[in-house]
Amino acid sequence: MYGPTTELNDSTLGALGIHRLEIPVPFIEAGGPANVYVIEDADGRYSLFDTGIGTAEGIAALRGGAAEKKLDLRKLSRIVVSHGHLDHFGNAQMLSEESGARVFIHEADVDKVVGDGRFAALLRKHRGFFLKRLGVPVDQLDQMQAGADRQPNLVRYLEPSRLGPLHEGDVLQFKHFEATVKHLPGHTPGLVCLHAERQRLFFADDHVLARVSPNPVLDLSQGEGPTKFRALSRYLEGAKWVRDLELEAVLPGHGPAFKGHRELLDGLFAFYELRQDKLLARLAESPASIYELVTSLFPRRDVGRMVLMLSEVLANVEVMEDRGLVVALDAEIVRYAAR
Repeated sequence: MYGPTTELNDSTLGALGIHRLEIPVPFIEAGGPANVYVIEDADGRYSLFDTGIGTAEGIAALRGGAAEKKLDLRKLSRIVVSHGHLDHFGNAQMLSEESGARVFIHEADVDKVVGDGRFAALLRKHRGFFLKRLGVPVDQLDQMQAGADRQPNLVRYLEPSRLGPLHEGDVLQFKHFEATVKHLPGHTPGLVCLHAERQRLFFADDHVLARVSPNPVLDLSQGEGPTKFRALSRYLEGAKWVRDLELEAVLPGHGPAFKGHRELLDGLFAFYELRQDKLLARLAESPASIYELVTSLFPRRDVGRMVLMLSEVLANVEVMEDRGLVVALDAEIVRYAAR
């Protein structure tokens, strides 16, 4: 947690026809179980915001939670996916088959949900980026690739014919309120949130979380060089927009709804400033690659978590580069220097 927040009871949301189902996630970095929001429609059906992960435990929790609340997931009018991470779209194909509902997602994350953006394949395709731009040693990169190749498939990817478009500014009508789609790239290029302005509700999925930072994950789905997605730079732009909203409740992708988004985001901004200060202090000593900078933020280099570590360092360095605080020195291995 990066600032004071107050958790809200789910019954507060029930009056608006919003039902939260908790789906267990088998990796600690997620920040706890993922939320599936079942939202009542005016015609007696339901809209779904996210679907949880498609493991046996995830499916059992989804079905059990829906049955306990007497929600018939065969009566879905539409399935809205906030972003292309498997703990948020993993059951979309199954639920679409069972209900006939289309699955709506922003175009920038379509590759992830149809399987074209699998990390193991992207790592292999962009091996040179990791070697040159990030400075990862060959033996470590080989271990990372082997680990990615061994990862079990925890998801059924979506048939493209089931997908529908989701755009910035789209207005979604529900039984008790309407919400506007807001494209807030950062955690992924295509992440979207829902803003119910009259009710002052914000469906934040992984853009604003009370318990963990929204990891600026290294994303090469849009290419390298000038086309590379700069995760944290884009995230901070969107987070500043969210901070200015007048909100009664944030409905996150993990954990209960909460109040206090401004204090939380101020704490998060300070957290990133501190990380950038640490990196800048190290670069004031001598130029360094992204790989060499990992130990400035983390006690040791852990191959199993290397992608997240590299993501965090690179994202913060890109912010400093955008601010003119550091410059990239192009060589066999790219190193950064303080200006």
